[in-house]
Amino acid sequence: MKNHILKIVILLVTLHLLVAWGQAISNQASTTNQSNGLSGELTVYTAIEEELIPQYLQSFEEKYPDIKLNIVRDSTGIITAKLLSEGKNTQADVVWGLAASSLLALDQKAMLAGYTPKGSDKIIPAFKDSNKPHKWVGNTAFMTGVVVNTAELEKKNLPIPQSYEDLIKPEYKDLIVMPHPASSGTGFLTVSAWLQMMGEDGAWQFMNDLHQNIATYTHSGSKPAKLAATGEYAIGISLVYSGVQQKQEGAPVEVILPSEGLGWEVEANALINKEDKKNEKLAKAFLDWAISDEVMKKYYEANGFSTMKNDFAKPEGFPIGAEDKMYPDNDLNWAAQNRDVILKNWDAKFNSKAEPKEE
Repeated sequence: MKNHILKIVILLVTLHLLVAWGQAISNQASTTNQSNGLSGELTVYTAIEEELIPQYLQSFEEKYPDIKLNIVRDSTGIITAKLLSEGKNTQADVVWGLAASSLLALDQKAMLAGYTPKGSDKIIPAFKDSNKPHKWVGNTAFMTGVVVNTAELEKKNLPIPQSYEDLIKPEYKDLIVMPHPASSGTGFLTVSAWLQMMGEDGAWQFMNDLHQNIATYTHSGSKPAKLAATGEYAIGISLVYSGVQQKQEGAPVEVILPSEGLGWEVEANALINKEDKKNEKLAKAFLDWAISDEVMKKYYEANGFSTMKNDFAKPEGFPIGAEDKMYPDNDLNWAAQNRDVILKNWDAKFNSKAEPKEE
């Protein structure tokens, strides 16, 4: 009988301890959630490639389940024009993954607020605002390469171009597509890089010669790589990332790093300067997350480059030497200051071959 009573007492004590332990775990989880636990809605404008957004956002959504993100995504040129048009009345709380030269243009209109995100000390100085608090901080760099469909060129008995100069040879007439610089960040960084690499007179002459071989100018930086991959056109001036992606999916393409060097831009983040500060705490949490180690690794896996010093493994298929070929004198401030003039001149000369815009 005594043994039976003792067993009951032990069982009750054990149950009590289990309940207490469960409550402690629950309280700890609640406290942790509360420490992360901001809630509300945040409107994010971005030009990040559409297929990458859910991959990147997974860790944010896990960390901040009570923040609803309203993602407004379009190409760099369209997002930039939208923000400039909306001005201080923009719905955006934060900009994520937009070209730094676009952010510099926005800053000229006093649209950016200063904020130095946690972890910004890990970012290489060339890829963040030199002022403090920072007006922008970079995630990665996107670069222009030449994506060639080797099967199509072989059919036509044409060599693979190795330089920008090769692209103006008459045998490539109507075989080349490239992004429109007013619509696409890739297009603008490419034109900006040519102007800086070749000098303005040389670059405009080069673009005039290249125009003779262009079939169309697309409104997306990745589309020329996709068109080259399908064989619709043999050559696409496009994002290196997009060419690598097409190759990984089995398309008969190679990504060529032109011998003259690669135009590049910083994909960066910024806090919008708004009179209504109700979402500022959420926006700052987003900007902290956007350069955290875990998402920085994802940027690298997608683009083969990170603005943070790292020892990440190079993504499969990414061309060796891309970082070394990034044009060293690329001046993003010059690009931002001259953006309107560059686009006006380009449009007057070459817009006749722009593809129709989707309604």
